Amino acid sequence: MKKLLSVFLIALFALANAQESKETANRFFYELTFKPKKDSTKIEKVITILDITDKNRSIYQDYTIIAQDSILKVEIEAMQKAGVMKDLSKTIRQPKISARVYKFYPSMRVQYVDKIASGFTPSNIGYNEEPKFNWNILTDKQKIGAYNTQKATTEFGGRKWTAWFTTDLPFQDGPYKFSGLPGLIVKIEDDAKDYSWVLQGNKKVKDYTEYSYVENIMQAKGGKVNELTREKFEKTYNDFKKDPFATMRPMMTQEMLSKTIPGMDGTIGDMMKKQEKQYKEFFNANDNPIEKVQATEKKKK
Repeated sequence: MKKLLSVFLIALFALANAQESKETANRFFYELTFKPKKDSTKIEKVITILDITDKNRSIYQDYTIIAQDSILKVEIEAMQKAGVMKDLSKTIRQPKISARVYKFYPSMRVQYVDKIASGFTPSNIGYNEEPKFNWNILTDKQKIGAYNTQKATTEFGGRKWTAWFTTDLPFQDGPYKFSGLPGLIVKIEDDAKDYSWVLQGNKKVKDYTEYSYVENIMQAKGGKVNELTREKFEKTYNDFKKDPFATMRPMMTQEMLSKTIPGMDGTIGDMMKKQEKQYKEFFNANDNPIEKVQATEKKKK
């Protein structure tokens, strides 16, 4: 059993690596400061990344999981060697943002992607849009960190935004869905200061992959994106939030739920309850979205 488990994990890793196409990317680190709950003064901070690749696209996501790659690689290789599973939830820090935002150059079409459970495996769902930012570029200038920046304002998602961009970095891009200024956005925040991104640094990434080591080796990338309308996406994701294991539960017999896995605490049923609790805590932690108003809702009014 131990030998089979080890071979299985190694095979998954080899397959994942074989499927990765090589890219290089300019990685920009943004500290996101945000207020997750409307009725609370609590502020959260997280490092997010904007990766602008040499294949005419950019990917924005939470950096938390990728930042842990080296630690988790050691843990997983130890599991492979021992042939015994280990509860990595005790090691992994969970991201505060689960979605990825893709932009495709030169149109700057946006694809917003998140994961839901589909039986025993993750599944990617997403929607496409081409947000139009009506930027008002002002004459105000200031230095932010190492960059000379200029001020611009816009309205998006039911919020008023102030951005500071630099032509020192020739990318008409920025964190989340923001784009369209004559240089990279260095800082952007809404007038209520519920959300604020500030560029902290950048580096060149060779042999780039948008996925973490764990996502690759555990085949947790979610597969091809199931593209939905924005409305259908919201409904599907909200249904998942209400019952994360709705598609898995019918597949689980009582016998399966009562089984244990070597190296793991408790039964499969216990682990499912623990995971469901974590899902619910994650979803309940944020009721103050970046986009308070969707573009489709504005059209209906």
